[in-house]
Amino acid sequence: HTEIVYRAILLFFTGHPEIFPLVFTTKTQEIFNCRVDEDVTEENCFKLIKKEDIIQDLKTRAAISDFHPLKKVVSEYPGEELLVVFDAKFQYGQNFYLVASEEAKENLLKPPETAKEKEEEKEEENREETLEVHPYKPPVPKPWVSLGSEKEVEEESVKETVTKIKYMISRVRRKFGAPITFTDKNASHVKDSYIECTPYQDKTFSIKRLEKDVGVQMVPKVREASTQTKWTYPKNTATQYFPRQLSNKEKEESLSPEKLKNFLTSACLRMEIALQQNEIMNAFFDDWKALAEDESSPGGKPDVYLKAYQSFTDLRYLKGRSISCVCWHPTIYGIIAVSARKQLSYDKKINLSDKSLLQQSGILFWSFFDPIHPQLMLECPEDIYCFQFSPSDPNIIAGGCINGQVVIWDISQHEEKLKNAKTVADGIKMTAVNMPLLMQVQQDSTEPPLVNYHTVSSIQYSHKKPVTDMHWLPDYFEDNRTAATFENRAEICVQLVTCSPDCSILFWGIPVTKLPEQPSSEKVKEEEIFAMAPDVPDTSKHLDLCWKPLVKINLCESDTNTEYGPVRISLRELHSHYKTSEKVQSLNTLEVPAEESLYTEASTPSSKNLKVLESISTDFFVGTEDGEIVYSDWKMEIDSDSAKTVSQKHTQKYTMHTETINTLQRSPFFKDIILSVGGRNFAIWKEGVTNGPILQSSCSAGRNTAGHWSLTRPGVFFIGRDDGNLDIWDLLKKTHEPSHFQNISESMITFISPWIASPKQHFLAVSDDLGVLHVLEICQTLSHPSRNE
Repeated sequence: HTEIVYRAILLFFTGHPEIFPLVFTTKTQEIFNCRVDEDVTEENCFKLIKKEDIIQDLKTRAAISDFHPLKKVVSEYPGEELLVVFDAKFQYGQNFYLVASEEAKENLLKPPETAKEKEEEKEEENREETLEVHPYKPPVPKPWVSLGSEKEVEEESVKETVTKIKYMISRVRRKFGAPITFTDKNASHVKDSYIECTPYQDKTFSIKRLEKDVGVQMVPKVREASTQTKWTYPKNTATQYFPRQLSNKEKEESLSPEKLKNFLTSACLRMEIALQQNEIMNAFFDDWKALAEDESSPGGKPDVYLKAYQSFTDLRYLKGRSISCVCWHPTIYGIIAVSARKQLSYDKKINLSDKSLLQQSGILFWSFFDPIHPQLMLECPEDIYCFQFSPSDPNIIAGGCINGQVVIWDISQHEEKLKNAKTVADGIKMTAVNMPLLMQVQQDSTEPPLVNYHTVSSIQYSHKKPVTDMHWLPDYFEDNRTAATFENRAEICVQLVTCSPDCSILFWGIPVTKLPEQPSSEKVKEEEIFAMAPDVPDTSKHLDLCWKPLVKINLCESDTNTEYGPVRISLRELHSHYKTSEKVQSLNTLEVPAEESLYTEASTPSSKNLKVLESISTDFFVGTEDGEIVYSDWKMEIDSDSAKTVSQKHTQKYTMHTETINTLQRSPFFKDIILSVGGRNFAIWKEGVTNGPILQSSCSAGRNTAGHWSLTRPGVFFIGRDDGNLDIWDLLKKTHEPSHFQNISESMITFISPWIASPKQHFLAVSDDLGVLHVLEICQTLSHPSRNE
């Protein structure tokens, strides 16, 4: 840079006319992008400007242009670009100077090499040629010279000043290597085993302070503060004090027929819609204020609690087993049925084969009036995973086994016993006062009546895995073998649907449950069977292994070969209530000839004479083992090419839960609202909304194991957890956390079932993993809905 400046000065002083000093204003620097310290600096001082741009600037700004004094020089310049140099040190008296010749421009941009630089390049080349390669010599260690650091290390090191106490422990040689057994013993049982060292004050170490010098200095606190008056920026304002009016010409144009007609045509429809909306609803009504009514209780917030009412367990049938399903009797007060299961591996069952019998599987019926003794027991071929009462006849019960079979029971012969449970319980209490001890023990050990199962499905055509969920189809329609829905003129629930993780959903037709009259000798034999010891297997049971399903639906996608293992199913049309009317014909009244088989299917009208119900929704939700929610359709169509029934379902899959779905239930108040529980969260879905759930909870600390909607409040539902707590969610109060939670058990909650005994008495049955059934009474706050709920 110094050499370039030197050459420029040399040219200037030798009288070369190629250098012309210029003054560039800020405007000119911005136009030609040569701003000082930004575009050009002292190190990078050159700027090439096109001749056309300078001539254009002269035309635009004329005499104002900084190039105006050199207008003739610029116009006569032979090249296309002129060199402008930033003169930071004002060597030529101005901040810039113009180079007006091509030779000078080339000399400044590309200066020739000096003789000194050429000599240096030659010396470097000679050095490279004479460079020799020296062999590697490892470094030789030098003796350490002390500078005093060892004294600092010695001062910082820790040295023991207290003499160590030495102990010698001896033992007889014959006891070397002998086994040692440690035992626990209470120290209070051995005399002088320990000495209590109570703290006390030692006067030898107490020093009394007689005098103490303390200095106090008062220093005022000083704080610096400053303030600044905020100056508002002045601005001009104006106010209109007279109305603006249209002129006569403007009025005539706005009221012209064509323009007014176009306006009325565009505004009439919108005005009609607005007027209709104002008539239908109040546009200014605040929905948020009316969402939840005010708490009117004098004490502020109402008490939310679940009061313990009764608990049931049995050491023989429920010990070491987990309750899998709980169902209330639809018509008899205080009767509740439970099923238990215990998952045993094949090896464990082989190890138990040498005993007399495995633990008997069954469904137990309990009564509020006798919490100690079960009222009834249903015989089961395997552990029951789920069961349901028939909506049209509560004496018919269907259950799903852990091996995939479906079982039917008929308890009509024991209906009077369940109704008279209160009378029998009162009689036991009265007679137990004067009863001897031995007779009381015999009375306590009385077994409940055993009810044999009526029908069991074929193993070959049943599910290959446990039946995890089942539902009775409503009494106003039924399915045929092509999955088409027809009207049910008998108004009797004759079909049910089951699902299993084997990727299948089965529709079953219920066999007739009326048994023919038995001779007196057969009744005696039956009474003898009931009187048998429970440890002796019954070999005279009638097993019906010919019952097959009507329709089988495989949940798999043919395109991707993806299979879904359903564990919960929810159908839209399953909103049926139990009928107690005398007009409903019970399954027990269907007559069957004695010579016919006891297990023939119920005679139904031909599907040719039945009306096809097109308004029945065949869509259903399914919860899988992997935590997925699948929405599909069970209706089948006949393929025109192959003449076979094929599924027309369009499956939608949602991945929302991380673990198996344990609850998939529709709201009792809204058919299109579904609650799903699984893993560490729950979700609420609306049928027809395809972009996901309308409400999803955050992940909780523990796992959610069960759930159920409230039967009386649309915005309340219960969630059971693996730590034994029960979360009560009230969506009118909170949506991000439960409004209340209560501990029910020490183990995992397995099932939740509410029941309305009377308008003023509501119960909630909660079962746990220890085989205990807890019956809780729901408070008035959770059972009575609010005004706008």
